[in-house]
Amino acid sequence: MKRVLYAIQGTGNGHVSRALVVVPILKRHFDVDILISGRQSNLHLPFEVHYKYTGVSFVYDKSGGLSYSKTLFHNNLAKAYKELKSLPVNQYDLVISDFEPISAYSAYLKNVPSLAFSHQASFLSNKVPRPKKKNKIGELVLHRYAPCRHNLGIHFQRYEPWIIPPVLRPEILNATPTESDEYLVYLPAYGDSQLVNTLKKIDEKFTVFSKFASFSYKNNNVNIIPADAIEFTKRLISCKGVITGAGFETPAEALYLGKKLLCIPIKGQYEQYCNAAALSDLGVIIADRLSVSILKYWISTSSQNSYVLKSELKQLPSRIPELINQFIS
Repeated sequence: MKRVLYAIQGTGNGHVSRALVVVPILKRHFDVDILISGRQSNLHLPFEVHYKYTGVSFVYDKSGGLSYSKTLFHNNLAKAYKELKSLPVNQYDLVISDFEPISAYSAYLKNVPSLAFSHQASFLSNKVPRPKKKNKIGELVLHRYAPCRHNLGIHFQRYEPWIIPPVLRPEILNATPTESDEYLVYLPAYGDSQLVNTLKKIDEKFTVFSKFASFSYKNNNVNIIPADAIEFTKRLISCKGVITGAGFETPAEALYLGKKLLCIPIKGQYEQYCNAAALSDLGVIIADRLSVSILKYWISTSSQNSYVLKSELKQLPSRIPELINQFIS
């Protein structure tokens, strides 16, 4: 059985969420070891993690934007170099990196086959939408943070033959969407009071998932709930519409479920500006801020058209071993 190292970027939830889907599938076909790095690499995973590294993590400012100076200052690059030098990638037939730099650079330096399997890998194509004004540093990060010999990008649409649709959780793929009378809000770059002050001026029901709240409470027409993956999934499936940032996983799940979607990119996050451009092409309304006028306009519009790749998404998980195997010599 071929040996594979699957490396996860531990900063943020998207990479870990994808691993929860992909790793069990890969383990049925390959001998898989797991690596995780990043400042949140102590996140619980339901399988053994063989390597835990500090890695190189992004640091964000108070508004949620990427701070390049803080990122450079807070990372120990000498330690990261020691980690990649010591990683025994020569033991593996393939190194798969989900935007994880230690494994990617270690494989590069030791000439071991490597595969970038991530949303970020899709940005190596010029056909993937970008904002009107490109950010040179943002492009450099996307291209050089975790470079691999081969690429299998993940995006909303197939912009290239080597870009596949989103890899979604079974809970989403197998869900039967319903429509309640509430809108779901997940905007972690905004404080709870800021959200409530805006949302209470709209004659609709809103449920806000908050990374700041430690208990649930209600303020006028707004329910505030502490961030919880199980409850979030339940509300996502049953909500009337979704108001969120321009990340990847949540908009992809909302599109699949046929939910009305409003995306507000986090300021300073270039990848979110790129995602916003792609979502706009799909008919999603994009806003640069949350305001009463924008909300009223969005609520008054009809839902987006059904997601054209929906049927393919359901079959995608079973095809992952076949897709990966083509990169193993």
